[in-house]
Amino acid sequence: MGQPPSARTLGELRKSGYTARSVRDELRGNLLARIRQGIGLFEGIHGFEDTVVPAVENALICGHDMIFLGERGQAKTRMIRSLTSLLDEWIPVIAGSELRDDPFAPASPDGRAKLAAAGDETEIAWLHRDDRYVEKLATPDTSVGDLIGDVDPIKVAQGRSLSDEETMHFGLIPRANRGLFCINELPDLTEKVQVAMFNVMEERDVQVKGYTIRLPLDVVVIASANPEDYTSRGRIITPLKDRYAAQIRTHYAKDRDLELDIVRQEAVVSEVEGIAIHLPPFMEQIVGELTLQARHSPDVNQASGVSVRMSIANYETLVANALRRALRLGESEAVPRVSDLDALATSSSGKLELEYAGAERSEGEVIAELLQRAVRTVFDELIPLEGMAPVIESFNEGWKFEIASDMPADEYLAGLDEIQGLQHAAAQLAGGDSPARIASAIEFILEGLHLSNRLNKTTRDGGMRYQKA
Repeated sequence: MGQPPSARTLGELRKSGYTARSVRDELRGNLLARIRQGIGLFEGIHGFEDTVVPAVENALICGHDMIFLGERGQAKTRMIRSLTSLLDEWIPVIAGSELRDDPFAPASPDGRAKLAAAGDETEIAWLHRDDRYVEKLATPDTSVGDLIGDVDPIKVAQGRSLSDEETMHFGLIPRANRGLFCINELPDLTEKVQVAMFNVMEERDVQVKGYTIRLPLDVVVIASANPEDYTSRGRIITPLKDRYAAQIRTHYAKDRDLELDIVRQEAVVSEVEGIAIHLPPFMEQIVGELTLQARHSPDVNQASGVSVRMSIANYETLVANALRRALRLGESEAVPRVSDLDALATSSSGKLELEYAGAERSEGEVIAELLQRAVRTVFDELIPLEGMAPVIESFNEGWKFEIASDMPADEYLAGLDEIQGLQHAAAQLAGGDSPARIASAIEFILEGLHLSNRLNKTTRDGGMRYQKA
């Protein structure tokens, strides 16, 4: 954060040559400058370059209020908050004014009174752009007074008339003057409160208790919401939606690679001294594919959506489970395996809304099936079955392979030479010769062959045995 300008009175501000501009002009001018310089609008947002970003840029250039519509976990709030970077770094306000008044054109009674009393000696303060963002999470108990304002009984008791606009206690929207106001989950507002926003959105005036107070508010009003067909929520009444000139429709990552770009950026993986962490690409792919499978599953309510938060939580949980094993066994490298995928039941649960109320299949059963589909999909992409013919033949000759989630990596290598082709395939897939990486690759290959109906698998005592089909 840079230092604010030096002017401390309105007179000094005039001499500095400062020219005020509206919030919409700030957003538009700074965005156009970024576009000329080839600077992106949203930092750390992936997959929206050709869809959401152009729509937001158009809305900002037009000076429109916006509503972001999309399922949960589509970075709606993150994008809205980042719009403050398009505001000027510092703007002058009348010091102590209730509505962050422009010294050249105050909106509030308090600001006008200070300007009338002091003139060019009116004291000013500088407001940073980070302080010009106001956000409210809509809840059913949010009132008109919270957003717009209400008559302050204390001021009335002090002798002011009800018709005096100084009796008003301003709500969040007027207090966001000269900035951005965001209301998240807009459908959760009662229809009465939504109606109260009409004049603020269109005429920019405030009406409370039958008194109309003309406030030349300079505020961009933004909202976020889930699509209206998600019927467990409320709805946005049509006249209010009509007042949002731009409706921005967000979406999930279009493919697995984009999903994983987001996951790698957002996931928090805690390092442990003395243990190296390695997440094989095929295990990463399974994490991403699990979420994509859920987003296309008929068992999952697609109107509710499946958030990228599920991918992030699963990624972190997979690494954590491998770390626990490495610590217990005293190994120097933590590498997740297919047998660690059972741990994802906890990080996936609660993030899926099923199409039925659990009478047919439980959430755990659905997650287990989605995991199998994810492993099979990634296996089919990475491992050609014709190359596995020697491995399958060895099992057909009677070889068996037993694994367990708590089995030391070194034990996977014992007798591995006897199963023709398995060691070579595992080493190629692992991208290294460490026992932990080889063990992970072996589990993936064996599970993929099982899901391809080339091997049988039996589970007992926390372990698994693979043998001929």
